[in-house]
Amino acid sequence: MLKTAIVILNWNGLGFLKMFLGTVIKYSQDNETAVFVADNGSTDGSPEWVADNFSNVTVIKLDKNHGFAGGYNRAVNQIDATYFVLLNSDIEVTPNWLQPLVSFMDANPDVASCQPKILSYNQKDHFEHAGAAGCFIDKYGYPFCRGRVITKVEKDTGQYNTQISVFWSSGACMIVRSEAWNKCGGFDEDFFAHMEEIDLCWRFHKAGYRVCFISDSVIYHVGGGTLSYSSPFKTYLNFRNSLFLLYKNLPDNKFYTILFIRMLLDGLAAFYFLLQGNIRSASAVWNAHMDYYKALKKLREKRKSVKKLEVTFSEKTILNKSIVFEFYVKGNKTYKSLVL
Repeated sequence: MLKTAIVILNWNGLGFLKMFLGTVIKYSQDNETAVFVADNGSTDGSPEWVADNFSNVTVIKLDKNHGFAGGYNRAVNQIDATYFVLLNSDIEVTPNWLQPLVSFMDANPDVASCQPKILSYNQKDHFEHAGAAGCFIDKYGYPFCRGRVITKVEKDTGQYNTQISVFWSSGACMIVRSEAWNKCGGFDEDFFAHMEEIDLCWRFHKAGYRVCFISDSVIYHVGGGTLSYSSPFKTYLNFRNSLFLLYKNLPDNKFYTILFIRMLLDGLAAFYFLLQGNIRSASAVWNAHMDYYKALKKLREKRKSVKKLEVTFSEKTILNKSIVFEFYVKGNKTYKSLVL
């Protein structure tokens, strides 16, 4: 069995592969590590370019774009390794980025996943939106990070250079124990893209594992490489998948209250989009809710499956506040102001 498999999911990302794949190989070479590019049905010639230029990289060609969740599920199911490192194609790794992650996983068998410090490729002294210095959710399922709360992204001054337990590790770069991945079922493909890693990490917690942030490993993320942050489709996925996430994983004693309040908050968000004249984003929220209702039958079955994983676990990595209220009403726009 291979120890560590670095799996880069690609969809028409030839430009990013040309920029970053060589660096990944350079800083990840050892006898226990292999690099894979899983191609989600690209039409830009990227899998052929990888095969022609990097004989030491294994290309896994998928028949079509299965999304982030489906693409990774199909790729890792073809790899026998102790650890999977899921790495976005638009990431620049640094010297010694991999070893701290692997060493931490080796020393902590109760940890299902961890992530490095994720900084912005375009503003390298600032955190990047998708991951920053460890990830959490609030009581209503809104994700945030140490270093990024809603739209506020902080400068990295070393303020979060501590190894901590977190709620979820970023899909931009996460190392996952294959044993935990298999036990918890991998990504939910109905998410397609966005928040599937949060859903998986919630299941990790329910199965008795921890999730952690490792500050000794640093990478730089371009962000928005496949789907722009302002895309209405991205808005749709985030709102729909938030409801999927809560329905599947909320404990029974919070289920109805939290879902009801979250729906009200989504309604306020749609109204705000309308006030801005952003009709497409308002429609995206509406469509997200309609598709959530259509999926309820399947979600009920998934909720039953998730309950089978449950052990008693601490919810201290779930913020018992609303970051929407904290951010927009109270003006608390940093991780430290939220938790202190």
